[in-house]
This record gives sequence, structure tokens and C-alpha cells, in this order.
Amino acid sequence: MKPDQSAIDKWSGVAPFWEKYREIIWQMFAPVTQALVEDAQIASGHAVLDVGTGAGEPALSVVPVVGPEGKVVGIDPAPQMVAAARRAAEHRGVMNTHFEVASADDLPYPLDSFDAVLSRFGAMFFPSPVAAIRQMLGVLRPGRKLALAVWGPVERNPFFETLSRVVDEYVESPPPAPDDPDPFRFAEPGRLRDVVGEAGALAPSERLLRFTIQAPISAEEFWTLRCEMSEKLRERVAMLSIQQLTEVKREALEALSAYSTDGVMNFPAQVLIVSGTKSGTAC
Repeated sequence: MKPDQSAIDKWSGVAPFWEKYREIIWQMFAPVTQALVEDAQIASGHAVLDVGTGAGEPALSVVPVVGPEGKVVGIDPAPQMVAAARRAAEHRGVMNTHFEVASADDLPYPLDSFDAVLSRFGAMFFPSPVAAIRQMLGVLRPGRKLALAVWGPVERNPFFETLSRVVDEYVESPPPAPDDPDPFRFAEPGRLRDVVGEAGALAPSERLLRFTIQAPISAEEFWTLRCEMSEKLRERVAMLSIQQLTEVKREALEALSAYSTDGVMNFPAQVLIVSGTKSGTAC
């Protein structure tokens, strides 16, 4: 399936903000990266593919795991995201990484190229999830694993729900169709696991990761971060009048105060980690 150019344009539009907040994003989602490393069984010397790498994560966080003898490749369909990832790698002086523009369902790599394939919060946006996961399995070496992280239910993730609930009172937001690309497309337990099985993975499994999203910023700084990083939220906020925006921000900061302690935001979070193995015998 051909990538949705409008979706690529939207992700390109927020790429500067993902780059701006890259250190905070690294900290917020480090527990998810660790879970992916564990479930994909990534080790020293491995070649790893990060699908939907965005501004370079979790690819750059995997580099210390594979060490100097390994390599990490990150792909994303948005050119501006890939450019940001390359700048991050250069800034950190990382040599054994490579970033390029590519989509999940058209991977430009030979069969059996990688020891692990992972995707952090990317599968929800694949145009054709079954086709994409088949591609990911194809580039895996036999007996090796892929691991995917997707958000659990929105009501269990106040990182999203807190601001959305306030804005919903002022700007109507119809729910997405069941298979539309959306952060909570695979929030229902078992749904992505079934897709991984349909794509041909052996022993597809799923586990619930409960953790705390920590961001060393104030509630007001978090408001700005979310409005900049989320194109959808920014569009909705732009529809408000000046008076409405003032009230929405006041209500939002009040709601966010429940998660703020000493200048640090702490959100309980739930993520599903789904993994599967490529058929065959590992070398």
C-alpha cells in the first residue's frame, strides 16, 4: 500500500518539535524502549531495524545495547524526521547507525538481514499493518524476534486523556473509524497480537507494561509540549476563540496539576508490548 502523503506531511510538520523535545521524549519513553529490547532479545553485536524511528528513537537508545560490533538502522516515511534523526546521531557522535526514508510496508532490505526488528508507537499508523509486519518478518533472520509497542486504553493514559478531555468540552472530535491510523488503534488487548499472528509470526505474544511517564517540566511546559508535538491537538486548539483558549488552558493546567510534583510531571501509563518470532532456525 502506498504511504499516505497527507499523513507524511503532518508528521513532517511536527518533526521540528520532536527534535526540540528529543531529550524529554527519551526520558519519558525509556521504559518502553527497555521493554522492546528485552522482548526482541537484542544483544551485543546484533543488527537491529527500528521501524518508524521518528527523530531517532528508540534507535539511538539501542546503540549501547548492540555495542560497537552491532549496528542499528532507523527508517521513517517523513524526510524531516529522518533528517532530525541524522542530526541527533551526529550530535551524539554515534557511528554505527544509519537512518533513511522508507515505509514499513516497503522495506528496502534483503531477506534475513536483521537480528531484531522493533517499532515504538509506530504500528498504530501503518497503512496496512499485516503487510508491514510481513515485511518486518521478511528482513528478520530465522528464529529471531520482532517487538512492537502500542498504547493501551486512552482512559489508562492520562498523558493523552487529560488534555483531550478538556478540549473535547469545547471542540467536538468524532471518534476514528476502527481501523483508522490513531494512537489507540490497537489499544484493545489481543488485537495487534492477532495481526502479528496473521502476518505469519510464530508464537505471537502480548504483555501489558505499566510504568510512569516522567518529564522534568512544569504543567505549563507540558501544555506547550503536547500542543507542539501533537498536530491533531494543535489543530483543535487553533479552532478556539481567544476567550475559549484562555479558559481551556486554565482548566487544562488545573487538571494537569494532579500529575505535577516539584516541577516534574508523572503520568501513570499502560502500553502493550507485542512480539513474535520468524519461522526457521536461528544461525
